Amino acid sequence: MSVEVITYIIVGLTFVAYIFIGYQNRVRTTSGFYVAGHGIPPVANGMATAADWMSAASFISMAGMISFLGYNGTIYLLGWTGGYVLLALLLAPYLRKFGKYTVPDFVGDRYYSQSARVVAAVCAVFISVVYVAGQMRGVGIVFSRFLGLPITAGVIVGMAIVAFFAVLGGMKGITWTQVAQYSVLIIAYMIPAVAIAWIVTGIPIPQLALTFSDIVPKLNQLQIDLGLIEYAKPFQGLSMLNVFMITVALMIGTAGLPHIIIRFYTVPSVRAARYSAGWALLFIALLYTTAPALAVFAKYNLINELHGKSMEQIETLDWATKWAETGLLKFEDKDGDGVMSLKATPDETEITIDRDIIVLSTPEVAKLSPIVIALVAAGGLAAALSTAAGLLLVISSSISHDIYYRLIRPNATESQRLMVGRIMIFVAVLIAGYFGINPPGFVAQVVAFAFGLAAASFFPIIILGIFDKRMNREGAIVGMVLGMGFTAIYIVGNKFFGMDAWFFGITAEGIGTFGALLNFVSALVVSRLTPPPPAEIQAMVESVRIPRGADHYAEHYE
Repeated sequence: MSVEVITYIIVGLTFVAYIFIGYQNRVRTTSGFYVAGHGIPPVANGMATAADWMSAASFISMAGMISFLGYNGTIYLLGWTGGYVLLALLLAPYLRKFGKYTVPDFVGDRYYSQSARVVAAVCAVFISVVYVAGQMRGVGIVFSRFLGLPITAGVIVGMAIVAFFAVLGGMKGITWTQVAQYSVLIIAYMIPAVAIAWIVTGIPIPQLALTFSDIVPKLNQLQIDLGLIEYAKPFQGLSMLNVFMITVALMIGTAGLPHIIIRFYTVPSVRAARYSAGWALLFIALLYTTAPALAVFAKYNLINELHGKSMEQIETLDWATKWAETGLLKFEDKDGDGVMSLKATPDETEITIDRDIIVLSTPEVAKLSPIVIALVAAGGLAAALSTAAGLLLVISSSISHDIYYRLIRPNATESQRLMVGRIMIFVAVLIAGYFGINPPGFVAQVVAFAFGLAAASFFPIIILGIFDKRMNREGAIVGMVLGMGFTAIYIVGNKFFGMDAWFFGITAEGIGTFGALLNFVSALVVSRLTPPPPAEIQAMVESVRIPRGADHYAEHYE
C-alpha cells in the first residue's frame, strides 16, 4: 500500500476513535459541559492538559523553529515549559479552590465587577481566536501533504471532527478525547525521533544522542561551510534583550492561557489539581526534551539530503517532490549551475525550507516505514485538534456563560445555557476555519502572539487577584485594557502594517513582557488611588490561599 493509503487508514481510525469517545461522553448539564462535572482523575487530566498544551506549535513547528534559530530557539523550550511550572505552582491550585467555570468567572467575581468580567471575556476570545489560527494552519499542512486534500477541504474535515465531540460532550468529551490524542501524538513524535537519533548518531535515545554524540559540532561546521550562522552560537539574529523578553512573554503567557487554566477546574479537588499538574509536566517533558534533539538531527539530515544535488537528483526523491507541490519546499536555480545550494542570504539561497515541515518530513527524509510517516501525520492532527477543541470551548464559554448567562439572561434555564454554548462552538468553528484557510503566519509565530496577549492581559490580574487582597476592580480593568491594548496594537502594527520595532527594538513576539509590566504597574497604582475592595472580597481572597478547607469554601462560594 502507498503512504497515502496507509495515512488515510490510520488517520481515519483515530478520527473514528475521537468521535466514539466524544459520543460516549456526551453531557446534558452545564457543569459537565464547562468543567466535566469536576470528575476527571488527575492522571487523565494530566494527559488531557498535555494534549491541550502541546498544540500544533509544539508538535509541528517548535523543532522547526529550533532548527532555524539554533541556540536562540531555546526561547520556546524555556518559555513554554517554564511557564507551565509557573502555572502549576502559582495559579492552578488557587484557581481550583475558587471553584468556578472560566477565567472571566474568576475575574468577574474576584473583582466584583461585570465590566471586568466583560473585559476578561473579550480578552479570552481574542487570545483564543489568535491561538486557534495557528492550529488550523497545522491541520491544513498535514491534510494538504499527507492526504492529498486541498487545504480548504482539510480544514473543514478537521473542524467538523472537533465540532462533533466538542458540541456533544463539552469539556467532558474534549477531555477524554484529548487523553486519546495525547497517546497518538506522543507515540507519533517519539518513534521518528528515536529512529533518526539511531541513524545519525548510533544512539537510540534522542536526549542522550544530542548530549553525548558529536552531532552539534558537525552541524556547526556544516553551517559554517555553507556560509550560514553557526548553529550553537547565541544571539544571532535576536539580541540578548529580545531573547530575554520573548522567553518571559512565553513563560507568563503560558500561565495566563485560559484554555489551560480551565483544565484545573475539571478535577475533584485542590489536591487532585496539584497531582494533575505534576502528571502533565511529566507528559509534556517527554516531548519537550526530545524536540531540541530532533531539531538537530532533522536539520543535519535535511541539509545532507538536498544541498549540492542537481534538480534531476532531487526529482528522484519522492518526498521532496511531494513537499514541493505544497509550496512549503521550493527549489530555484538562481545561478544557473544546475546545482541546488543553501546559501547565507534569502535572496541567494536556492532551497527554501518552510520551518513547519521539519518534523513532518523527518520520517520520509530518514526513509522510515510508511506506517511511521502515517503516524506522524495522525500525531500532527491530534496535536492541532486537541488544542483547537480546548480553545473553542473557551470561546464558547466566554460568550455563553460569562456574557449571555452572567450578564444578559441570568435566569436562563440549563437547557438554554447549553444550547447557546453549543451554538457558540459552531460559530467559533467557522472563525477557526477561516483562519485555517487564510493563516496570518506560520504556526509557532501565530501561537507566540497569543502567548504575548495572554501575558499582557490575564497573568498580572490573576496573580494580583490571588496574592494582593487590596487589588480592586478599577485597577484590574485599567490594567487589562492598557496591557492588552498596547500589546495588540504593537503586534498588529509591527507584523501587518510595517511598523518598526520602535520600543527598544523589541520584536512583536517579546512585547507581551512589557505589556504585562504595564498591566502590573497600572493595576497596582490605580488600585491604591481608588477605594479598596469590600471586606467580603478581601476575606474571600484570604480564604482562597488557605491550604486546608478550601474545597468546602469553594463549594459554599459557588
